[in-house]
Amino acid sequence: MSKIKTSHVFTSESVSEGHPDKVCDRISDAILDACLIQDPASRVACETLCTTDLVVISGEITTKAVVNWQQVALDAIRDIGYDIPGVGFSADTAKVMVCIHQQSPDISQGVTEGEGLYKEQGAGDQGMMFGYASSETPELMPATILYAHKIVEELARLRKSDPEKYRYLRPDSKSQVSIRYENGKPVAIQTVVVSHQHAPDMPIEWLTALVKEVTAKVIPAELLKEDITYFVNPTGRFEIGGPHGDTGLTGRKIIVDTYGGVGSHGGGAFSGKDPSKVDRSAAYYCRYIAKNLVAAGLADKCEIQVAYAIGVAEPISINVDTYGTGTKLNDNQLETLVRKVFDLRPASLVSELKLKHPGNGWCYADTTAYGHFGKSNFPWEQLDKVELLKTEAAKIC
Repeated sequence: MSKIKTSHVFTSESVSEGHPDKVCDRISDAILDACLIQDPASRVACETLCTTDLVVISGEITTKAVVNWQQVALDAIRDIGYDIPGVGFSADTAKVMVCIHQQSPDISQGVTEGEGLYKEQGAGDQGMMFGYASSETPELMPATILYAHKIVEELARLRKSDPEKYRYLRPDSKSQVSIRYENGKPVAIQTVVVSHQHAPDMPIEWLTALVKEVTAKVIPAELLKEDITYFVNPTGRFEIGGPHGDTGLTGRKIIVDTYGGVGSHGGGAFSGKDPSKVDRSAAYYCRYIAKNLVAAGLADKCEIQVAYAIGVAEPISINVDTYGTGTKLNDNQLETLVRKVFDLRPASLVSELKLKHPGNGWCYADTTAYGHFGKSNFPWEQLDKVELLKTEAAKIC
């Protein structure tokens, strides 16, 4: 019989908003926002490809909104920071090709209330979705992905806040954080890897010093108590980056977008999809459930799985897994609690989280960099079910 693992090292990766895949995610979700703001009933499945000075926007969009697709794309590119001449990809020189058609009527009838076999609004596709939460950070996120995000996010903030001081930095970057765990708790940062696109004349020593400074700023001091191994631009040079260095596509960074490899993933991407697509909206709602369960003190870790059939409103299964960390109820009892407190029918969860109405401090474009989870301004991050969960859990005990 194997012994319980008491010590291990886990690693997660993040990428910046200038990464080619993230450029595509940003354009796709900027288009989604533009549609929903004018027409909340818009059906959007927008895919973007970016390469050297070329953007291709494709997919299925049915909307009453009047949107300048090209301008939305170029504005997103400029906001990321691709407005530098001579780097192979710029808002001033990129061509935008638009290849969009309307949503298939076969799909539409299954997700439109009053149509289809079941009349009630059904799921926009079959599949399984997961949500996860952990008490190891205040944001109830896994520490490795949270701090990997924070490093590249802070580097991007510095690049934008003082372009002269940080003139060496370009938009494309990625990070990797390895943390040593003892008895399931993060205790020390072991390794930090950062690769950052840069100007030709940048001294590598300058970037190394900056990465160490940023790491000390964004990661709690109690995790910095041991010697950290740093790998900064380990190939020696990273001048060619962004879509000029590597073609980007919407939806390729699904682990970066979620929990950094912790827990499970249903395989569906998020960006460019309106909330009738449950691989986005139900994944958000599962995070909402898991986070409220952990915040209510019912588990230290929690993963929620839900599965749907296309066109059917009621989920075909709901599963709760606390990895043995449940405090008052077992996982079967927690499933009963979830079914009582939360409504996982697509129309209900979309309405509850107001997912058709970006605004009031959040938009879908904001989700495309540094994670879809862990940011308090998103409606699926709210902890408004904690007291109700405590009350209902007491009735089951």
